[in-house]
This record gives sequence, C-alpha cells and structure tokens, in this order.
Amino acid sequence: MFLVAGLGNPEKKYDNTRHNIGFEAIKLFSANNNITLNKNKFKAIIGEGYVGSEKVIIALPQTYMNLSGESIGEIAFFYKIPNENIIIAHDDISMDIGRIRIREKGSAGGHNGLKSIISHLGSDVFCRIKIGVGAPKHEDYDLADFVLGSFTKDEQKILEPVLKDVSSAIECIIKDSASKAMNKYNR
Repeated sequence: MFLVAGLGNPEKKYDNTRHNIGFEAIKLFSANNNITLNKNKFKAIIGEGYVGSEKVIIALPQTYMNLSGESIGEIAFFYKIPNENIIIAHDDISMDIGRIRIREKGSAGGHNGLKSIISHLGSDVFCRIKIGVGAPKHEDYDLADFVLGSFTKDEQKILEPVLKDVSSAIECIIKDSASKAMNKYNR
C-alpha cells in the first residue's frame, strides 16, 4: 500500500499559488487514475483506489502547509504504511520553474511542510517529488509573499506538462521503483 500526498493550503485563496503546486500535482494524479478525493478523514481530503495492483491512499492535508505532518503521520499510522511507501509532492523554491527532482530521503531543506512530516514520521526516509517554482527575483522580496503568490500565465504554461510528468513519475514509483522514476524524470 502507498500513501501519495500533495502539500498545500486548503483555502480557495491559495489556489494557483506556488505553495499549492503539490495539491495540483496530486489532483491530476488522482484524476488520471480515476481515484476520487471524496472523504474528509485524518485532517485531509482523501481518496482510495488502485494503481496497477497496488492499493493507494491519496491525501491533500487540510492542516495548512506547516502542519502537514499531523495528517500524513495519522494516515501512515492508521494504514500501517511504511515510510518507504510514502510519496510527497511539494514546491521547491531552490529550483527553476519546470524542474522536477525525486529523492527517496533527505532533509527538509528549509521547507516547513517537510519539517512537519519528518517530525511526525520520526524519519526523513520517504519519497519526495520536488517541483521547481523558482525563487524571488530580489533578495529583499518577502519569501512568504512569494510562495503564496500566484503563477503568471507564462509560468502556468510551463507547469502544465510538468504536472503531467509528476503524475507519471508517481505511477512509475508505485509500479516500478523510485530509482527508475529518478532516472526518467529528474531534470
């Protein structure tokens, strides 16, 4: 069994923001695999289904980004999902828009959502798919304003195929392996 989750903030005002790219990726993955996100459990909107022969729990934590671990930890504990079978899609400001990087473990890298997950799982061993959202152009730009800012039309065009690749990468991780997905999708 796998847990596939996207990180973001639940309110409508955060739609189409850099911080919510994880939500967007997981919504597309859910739609591509005919898994309906229709239950409100474990402080998340969840759906259950299959990808190939593997049962998959999909989650969009509703705790806000910085407390994402509360939801992820509860789901993993309840379903007894090993950390190696947890896949998290999230924004990454250290990468240019359009880049994807898959890792099987690692530090939070300053990402508060990942810090919360690591804290609640008691481990940094879980698969993460980092989606590049770029960085502020000026050093004095407020980082919170940047990640909570909306994508431009040009950025949205760049991200459309990227989100499709993230969905395909998640399927590859589940059906094959994270290393195969890294070889194929890291860019």
